[in-house]
Parts: sequence; structure tokens; C-alpha cells
Amino acid sequence: MNKKLFIYLTLIGLIGLLFSCKKDETKAVLSDNPIVPTFQTIPDLTLKRVNGTSVLTFVGTPVDAGFHASVTYYLEACAKGNNFVDAVQIMNDVQDLSLQISVSDLNGMLLKKFPADKVSSLDFRIRAVLSLSSGTGSYVYSSTVTTKDVTIYGLPRLDLINSGIAQKIESPLGDGSYLGYVNLDITKPFTLKDPDANVVYGDSNGLLAVNGTAIPFPVKDVTGWHKLAVNTKALTYKMDLYMIGIIGSATVNGWNTPDTKMDYDINQGCWVKTLDLQPSLDGGVMKCEFKFRLNDDWGWNVGGTLDKLVQGGANLVVTPGNYTVKLFINSDGSTGSCQLTKN
Repeated sequence: MNKKLFIYLTLIGLIGLLFSCKKDETKAVLSDNPIVPTFQTIPDLTLKRVNGTSVLTFVGTPVDAGFHASVTYYLEACAKGNNFVDAVQIMNDVQDLSLQISVSDLNGMLLKKFPADKVSSLDFRIRAVLSLSSGTGSYVYSSTVTTKDVTIYGLPRLDLINSGIAQKIESPLGDGSYLGYVNLDITKPFTLKDPDANVVYGDSNGLLAVNGTAIPFPVKDVTGWHKLAVNTKALTYKMDLYMIGIIGSATVNGWNTPDTKMDYDINQGCWVKTLDLQPSLDGGVMKCEFKFRLNDDWGWNVGGTLDKLVQGGANLVVTPGNYTVKLFINSDGSTGSCQLTKN
């Protein structure tokens, strides 16, 4: 046989072999009854800060779709009944179905979407993604949903005892320095409890003390919102009246005191009030304007635009109606933003 013809035929044969192999490689024969992954064990999900370094293990069984493919398993959670819309992807693993995560890592993930220091009912699932080696496609199989109660812990906190309502202040850095807005009744002196260390703090001659007496109020103080700062290392505390109000021609009292007081929502991190904003005479002209100030005083007041509030800013103009007003301010109170939702 001609040498060149032999080489040509050999090349054709090799090309045909390669194409036939590639075709066989991408062929996935699906099982009529694929076996989806399942949960074997889910650990106790009462998360506690003192167990932060402990490891939680979620154990499952593998998927069997009737063909060989690389598999990545995902452990996911969502609010009960939410059908995994905006789900939390806790972890993924390409090795096996013994998925391990520390208490503190899991708590940090869930804390972004679910409330702290409360029990939340969450749905969990294992999602298996099978990828063909040729890169031509993938198949997804999910386990049945398992619902578990989960307790998520928040930042280190001090609970107010005997203040009349359940409230707390938190330590953002976990360094013994606590700060928060609390609604206080001057007829109800209170103490502070560290639930993690089981230590109660009170007053001793104006300083913080372990097992001290109930914390007294300043002589001229009134019932309402206060900013409470506590340092359990320096054993100090400071309590200041802190009542943010809405004032302006759009409010019931116009530009006169008292302002329409707002409430602090610790979960949203903002001041909230639902009220009617209606026009009134302002300098002989009907106007529907407002801004925010502190303790019925102009020493601190913010205005400007809804997305950028600044100290001493212009009045905010609004069309009449019933609104839910949310005020977000930074830590020093100099700037912030406002959300208006018409009801």
C-alpha cells in the first residue's frame, strides 16, 4: 500500500475513534428511579457562644442518578416554607456527605438573615449538582426538606432586668464596651445581666459594680428612649436621654414642641414611626415639610434629601398621606438616610 495512503487512512481512523469516544463520554443514561441525597443526621442547632469552636456535622447519603459524574453537594437553609428563595448556602463539598462547620461560622452566616437570641424555624436541604466531564451540562437533585428549630446568638449583650420590657445593649467588638438605645421608665430602676457569664451588674456610687444596686436615673430625667453606654472592664456606665422626633409643617404640632417621637427598632437598626403627614400653614403658605431633631431641641437636627441626611440640612418635602418613616443614622449622628413608605 502507498505509504502516504496508509498514513491518511490511519489518521481518518484515529479521528473517528476520538469522535466516537467523545460521544460515548458525553452520553448520560439517567436512571428511571434516581436516588436523591438524604439527611442521615442533623446536629442540635441550639447555638451558643460558649460552644463557638465546637464542630457541627451534617451527615447525608449520596445521590445516585444512574451515571458517573463529578458531584458537588450544597448544604442550604431558608426560612420555613420559603421554598429556598434567597437561601443561605452554608457550605459545599465535593468529597463526601459529612459536612462540618464550626458553631461560630454557622451562627455568623445565619445571623445575616435571621434574628438573634430567638428561635427560628428553618428548612434545610442537600442539593447535589452533577457535572458531566465534557462540560456539556449538569443535573441537579435535592433532598427532601427537613425543618429544624435553630437558636442563633447575637453579639455579646447585657440584658436589662426589671426595666418593664425585654431589651438589651450589645458589644459590637466583644471588648466589654456595650452601647444601645433603650426605652426606660423612671419608676423602674434596673440592673444589667450578662447571660453568657451569668453576672449581674448594678450601681455603686455612680459606678458599675457586680451585684450592685439598681441603676438610678438622673434627677431631671424623663421616661422614654435613652442611649446607654456600659464598660464592664472599666466598670463605668453613662445614660443619656435620647428621643428622636419628627417636627415640621407636615406634623400634628407643626414646628412647635413637642415633636412626634419615634421608636428604635433594634432588629432593623433604625428609628421608626407611622403617622399622617399633612400640610399646614407655614409663614402664610401651605407646606408639607419635616425634619428630625433630638430631645425637642435644635442642637441636633438633620435634613437634606432622603438618601443623604446631614446636620442642619434642608427641610424634607413630602406629598400628603399616611407614612411609615424609617430613619437610619450613623454612629455619631451626623449623617444618615430616610425611607418613606406610603401606606
